Amino acid sequence: MSAATEQADAVTGALKLLLRAFRLRGFEENYELIAEHANTESLTYEAFLYEVSKVEAEERRSRRIERRLKESRLPRDKTLETFDLARVPSVSKQLVAQLCDGTLVDRAENVLAFGNPGTGKTHLMCGIAHELVRNGRSVFFTQAYALVQHLVAAKRDLRLPQEIKRLDRFDAILIDDLGYVQQDRAEMDVLFTLFAERYERRTVMITSNLVFSKWDQIFRDAMTTAAAIDRLVHHARILELNTESYRAAKAHDRRRGKSSEKLDDGAKASKEGES
Repeated sequence: MSAATEQADAVTGALKLLLRAFRLRGFEENYELIAEHANTESLTYEAFLYEVSKVEAEERRSRRIERRLKESRLPRDKTLETFDLARVPSVSKQLVAQLCDGTLVDRAENVLAFGNPGTGKTHLMCGIAHELVRNGRSVFFTQAYALVQHLVAAKRDLRLPQEIKRLDRFDAILIDDLGYVQQDRAEMDVLFTLFAERYERRTVMITSNLVFSKWDQIFRDAMTTAAAIDRLVHHARILELNTESYRAAKAHDRRRGKSSEKLDDGAKASKEGES
């Protein structure tokens, strides 16, 4: 091995150690490949540095998105790629794109999705939330009953302010199935406190099978119900999914498919009997 080769290897080893110390993982893992490309294309030092910096930036962005997705607790399979937007003609592609780009979250506006069970509310809202994470915003997904129970326990232990502050670090909270929560006074109070604390500061995303006129079933108090609705809708986009239940439609399709198979089998048996 020549002295020049030994020197080059020593520099490479030292460089890897420095990159690891600086936590430049993308740079460390890709610089040799980019250096080879730079030599082939006769890139300037500035151009080489720019290329490895782009790789490092994209690597960090990917890790940041993955970390936020894990923190969000969003169902991984409920994305817009797996949602048939054609099933909900009342929700346009343009509106969905506007909800996904993050500007709504930057303005602390809310998103409320209403519809009967099985119409795709949760899937659509989770899909939007996934896109928000990819666009640099932090989201937290929770079932309404689980959130309420957690906040009630925090209030009992005199930790409600700390818990509200912990949730405040998320740009948006997606609360699923609010209509199924039947509140007692303590549950109603903590939920209203959360809405009040996030009002005009952070985004709340809600799915519910109950229209606003029936929210007294949730809060059990006319004044609190009105105050909660007022805070949520003041800056909000409302999605109405007035469609057939997706699960019911799939079950119908399966039954129809089985019926067709039986008819085909019957016709086939008839022909065989005639022959």
